[in-house]
Amino acid sequence: MRILVTGGAGFIGSSVCRHLAADEGNHVVNVDKLTYAGNLDSLRSIENRPNYVFHRLDICDRAALLDLMRAADIDAVMHLAAESHVDRSIDGPAAFIETNVVGTFQLLSASLDYWRELPPARREAFRFHHVSTDEVFGDLPFDDSLFTETTPYKPSSPYSASKAASDHLAHAWHATYGLPVVLSNCSNNYGPFHFPEKLIPLVILNALHGQPLPVYGEGTNVRDWLYVEDHARALELVVRKGRPGESYNVGGKAERTNLSVVETICDLLDRKRPLDGGSRRRDLITFVKDRPGHDRRYAIDCGKIERELGWQRQESFETGLEKTIDWYLANEWWWRPIREKRYAGERLGQAAG
Repeated sequence: MRILVTGGAGFIGSSVCRHLAADEGNHVVNVDKLTYAGNLDSLRSIENRPNYVFHRLDICDRAALLDLMRAADIDAVMHLAAESHVDRSIDGPAAFIETNVVGTFQLLSASLDYWRELPPARREAFRFHHVSTDEVFGDLPFDDSLFTETTPYKPSSPYSASKAASDHLAHAWHATYGLPVVLSNCSNNYGPFHFPEKLIPLVILNALHGQPLPVYGEGTNVRDWLYVEDHARALELVVRKGRPGESYNVGGKAERTNLSVVETICDLLDRKRPLDGGSRRRDLITFVKDRPGHDRRYAIDCGKIERELGWQRQESFETGLEKTIDWYLANEWWWRPIREKRYAGERLGQAAG
C-alpha cells in the first residue's frame, strides 16, 4: 500500500511512519511542514529505507498536495498533521484554526480531486483516514462512564474545538461527496520521541535534572493513557480494514490522575537514576494554577475496534511508562537539543488568565 502520512515528523506521525516502513510491502510518503514540534531526528531509523520518502509541505497547499498524490500514486491518506497542545491553543488559537480546520479542508479537497481521477477498482479501495482525539467529546464526570463513537461532541478548548471542526469536515466529505473516509479518536498518547511540552516527557526531563514538577490544580484530572506504538498499530488497522463512514475509538484502558502519573515517574526515576544525596523526586512536585477550562476526565470505550478490527493493546501503563523512561534515559541526543534550543519547559497556556 502506498500511503501518504501527513504530520509524519510529529510524535504520533513519526511512530506511524516507523511502523508502516517496517513492512517492505508499504511505501510511506511523509508530508510535514516542520513546525516547532516536527523533528526529522525521530525518523532517523527509516530515513534511508527505499520504501520511505519525506516531503516538506504545508497541508494548506492544496495544489502541491494533489501534485504529490498523483506523482506518488497514493492508495491511502493518513491525516495526522495538527497543532495539538491545549496550552498553546489558549495562547494562540489562530494557528490551530489554520492548520487543523483550513488545512484539513484543503487536504480533503485535494484527496477528493485525486480520488475522482482513479479507476473504479482503486476508488473502491482508497481510504482517507482522519486521525483525531477524544478531547472533541468534552469531559466526563468522576464515575465509570466512557466516551463511545456516538458520544456527542462538546469541545472545551480552542484545540479540541478545531479538531471537532475537522472531524465534522471529514464526515461531511464522506456523506456529501462519497470520499471513503474513516475516522479514529484516541486517548492521551505517550512514549518515545514525544516533544517535551506534554505532561509525561516534561516531567521525566524535569525530574531527571531535579527541577520542579508542575501539576495543574490538585492533580485530580484523569486521563486514559495509550502507548504510542499500540496506537500506530491501531491506525494501520483502521486504514486497512475500517469501514468508510465509521469512527473507531482507541484507548489504553489506563485511567490515571495527573498526580499519580507524576508520582509514578518520580518513583521509577528514583530507582533508575537516584538524585545526589538520596532525595526523593516526589518532593519536587509543585501544584500550580489550573489550566483554564481544564477537562476533568477522559476515558475511552475501545470495544468497537477490538471487536471489528481485532486490535488489542500490547502495553499496560506500567510497562509502557517504564519503556518510555528508559528511552529518554538512553536518548539524550534526541531531547537535549530540543530543551536547549526550542522549549526549555516554561509554563504555557496562561493567556486566558
